Amino acid sequence: MALIKSISGIRGTIGGRTGDNLTPLDIVKFTAAYGAWVLKKPGPKKIVVGRDARISGEIVNDLVCATLQALGADVIDLGLSTTPTVEMAVTQENASGGIILTASHNPLQWNALKLLNENGEFISGPQGEEVLRIAEAEEFDFAQVTKLGKYEKKEGYIQKHIDQILKLPLVDVEAIRDRGFRVVVDAVNSTGGIAVPMLLAAMGVTVKELYCEPTGHFPHNPEPLPEHLTDISREITKGKFDLGIVVDPDVDRLALVCEDGTPFGEEYTLVAVADYVLNSGNKKNGNTVSNLSSTRALQDITEKAGGQYFASAVGEVNVVNMMKEKNAVIGGEGNGGVIYPDLHYGRDALVGIALFLTHLAKSKMTPLRLRMKYPHYFISKNKIELTRDINVDKILDYVKKKYAKQPVSTVDGVRIEFDKEWVHLRKSNTEPIIRIYAESDLEAKADHLAKKIMSDIKEIIAEKLKK
Repeated sequence: MALIKSISGIRGTIGGRTGDNLTPLDIVKFTAAYGAWVLKKPGPKKIVVGRDARISGEIVNDLVCATLQALGADVIDLGLSTTPTVEMAVTQENASGGIILTASHNPLQWNALKLLNENGEFISGPQGEEVLRIAEAEEFDFAQVTKLGKYEKKEGYIQKHIDQILKLPLVDVEAIRDRGFRVVVDAVNSTGGIAVPMLLAAMGVTVKELYCEPTGHFPHNPEPLPEHLTDISREITKGKFDLGIVVDPDVDRLALVCEDGTPFGEEYTLVAVADYVLNSGNKKNGNTVSNLSSTRALQDITEKAGGQYFASAVGEVNVVNMMKEKNAVIGGEGNGGVIYPDLHYGRDALVGIALFLTHLAKSKMTPLRLRMKYPHYFISKNKIELTRDINVDKILDYVKKKYAKQPVSTVDGVRIEFDKEWVHLRKSNTEPIIRIYAESDLEAKADHLAKKIMSDIKEIIAEKLKK
C-alpha cells in the first residue's frame, strides 16, 4: 500500500520498505515540513500532539514530538486522547497548531498525521499544499542545540473536554440522570474507551463497556457501519439496554443502536441532534450545513423548523467554512460527524452523545420511536474502478451534460437532483475510482438510480473515451 499524501496530512500502513507505506523517515519528513510551516508564522512556537490507541501510536508519537522539538517548537503531548479533545486543546493552550496521530476508521495497521491550524481546525487546501511542497523540497532547518524546543506531557484534557460539554446550556444532565439510561458502549479498544464512559458516568448513565480497553487491538473493523456492529446489537437485545453507543478509534464519528439492536442509522445521528438544537427555543430558526453526500433529511427538518439548509463540498474543513459563512447553529457529515460550534468547530462524538441523550430524555421517547419521527431515506453507496488511462474529469463532464435539464451542482464532483432523489459522483484523489452515492425514499429506488448512473458511465467510456 502506497503512502497517501493529501492536504489534510499523510497516512499509510506501518511496516515495509521505504516508499511503500508510512515509515519513520516519512513521519519525520512530514512532521518537519508541518513544523517548519507553523514556525514561519507569527505567534507562539507551541504545538499540541495527541493520539488514538493504535499499536504503532507510541512509536509515531515519539518520532513526531522529537522532530518538533528538533525544529525548535515546544510540544504539549496529550498522550492518549481523541481528535476533538486535541482540537480544543490547541486553543486552550494558545498553541500555533496541532497534530493528531490517528488513521480514524482505518484498520490497525494504518496510522496517519492529521494537521491542525491555530484555531484547532483542519488546515485549508492551500495550507496543506504548502506543507506538501515544503516536504518535497525538504525546506526545513533544525535548531541549534541551545534552542531546541521544550517537551511537556499534559494529562487530564479529556476531563477538561467533558467539563466543557457539561456546561453547555443545551446539555441537561439532570434530565438525563432522571431517565436512568442503561447504555452499552463499543469503543473498538481505542481512546473512546476512556472518554465515553467518563462522559456517561458524569451524566448518571449506567454503562456496560464492550471493547473499551485502549490496547489498539480492534476486535472488529473499526468503521462504525451496521455490518461491523453485530456484537453490540447482540449485547443490547440480551441485556435489555436503552441504547448502544459506538465510536471510531479517534472519537469524531458517532453511531447509535436502538433498544431492539437495530442501527439508528449513521446518517441520522446528525439529523436527531440537529432536530433537538433547532427546536430548543433559543436556537429556533437556525441554519444547518452538511456535505453534498449526506441525507436530505437534515434539509427537511431544518426547513420544518424555519431555518435554511446549505450543502458544502465533502470534507470537514469545507463543512466548517460553510458553517461559519452561513452562521449555522449545527452541522456535520452523514457519517455520524456532529459539529456543534457552541463548543468548537470539529466533529465531536462526545458532544453528540450528550446532546442526543438530552433529546432522548426530554422527548420521553425510545431511540426506535425517535428514529421513526424522521423522514425515511436510503443512501446507496457504490464505486466504479477505472483504468488509469481514463480521464475521470471528462466522464464527469459528460454526465453533467447528459443531465443538464436537472438541477446540477459542480461544487464537488457532480451532484444531480431528481425531485427528492439525488445522485453524487466524486472522483478519488488517490485512486482511479468514481464514488457514486444515490438517495431515495426506498432502498430499491436508490440502488436503481445508482445503477442507472453507473450504466451511463460505462456507456460514456465505451462510446466517447474509447474511440
